[in-house]
Amino acid sequence: MLEIAASNVIVRALILIGIFGLVAIAVFAIYGITSRRMRVSRDLAALSGDIAGINSESLTRQKNEGAWARMVKRIEESGLNLGDTDESKLAKLLREAGYISPSAPRVYTLVRLMMIFLLPGAYLLSVALQSEAPTALRMYFTCAFLALLGLYIPALFVRAKADRRRQEIINGFPDCLDLMLVCVEAGLGLESALDRVGREMATTHPLISGMLTETNLLMRAGATREDALRKLGEVAGVDEIKSFATLLIQSDKLGTSLAATLRVYSAEMREARRLRAEEKAHRLPVLLSIPLVVFMLPTMIGVLILPAVIMSIRKILPSMGGG
Repeated sequence: MLEIAASNVIVRALILIGIFGLVAIAVFAIYGITSRRMRVSRDLAALSGDIAGINSESLTRQKNEGAWARMVKRIEESGLNLGDTDESKLAKLLREAGYISPSAPRVYTLVRLMMIFLLPGAYLLSVALQSEAPTALRMYFTCAFLALLGLYIPALFVRAKADRRRQEIINGFPDCLDLMLVCVEAGLGLESALDRVGREMATTHPLISGMLTETNLLMRAGATREDALRKLGEVAGVDEIKSFATLLIQSDKLGTSLAATLRVYSAEMREARRLRAEEKAHRLPVLLSIPLVVFMLPTMIGVLILPAVIMSIRKILPSMGGG
């Protein structure tokens, strides 16, 4: 290993980079521990009244703020801007995937930047540990491909998570409408029905329960019913929920029966869910034909023609050779 490090420039550079990385991690860890202790001391002093006039964040906000958000904040304070050119579209996509933090777009950009350098770095490290290094051209194209892969992996992950979340909301919302219809017909108002359904669906459909609870809390905090319902549609990011919110707003403005509205829309969503299930069922024969053709058809052809091949080898070929 020492001979390789002495003769190979790449190995020496990687060793120096590794040493620098370890020192940097140790410095950041020590700085994080000391700064956290100093911050806690300042907060305790501010809460006890020993220090006056300190404008600091609350302990609850610091507790809820994740490590990624603090890292993004420190990086932006150092001068590197992690904002995106189309941050509203990115924030919408992340909100559909379930990331509702205000710092989520910047954390997403930071993760993409880290993946661009981590994947090629891991490849170069593996190359350095090999006895025979590949050509420079191959290393260049491999690093470029891994950098592009690191750029698009977070986007694929977020889109896949958004699709799964959207599908879970769509499949569980008809049950929510049925429970809400029962509550409304029992004499509860919209706010009480949302609160009751949110508590009842906390274990079966936690995403829908969280959205309904948030909507109910917005109404209790003083927001109008229209604003709270529109916020529900925006947080869900699903067209069916947006239509449901619009339907409730129109029903509230026109004074129509809320129970009838919920009954009709629940029936429509259940019919749509049944049609989606039938569509998936009709796609199964087409999807099953692919493995059948790829795996079973060659085997069947081999079994059918194998006796003819054996007879040809035993009788026809010797006669053709004059035997």
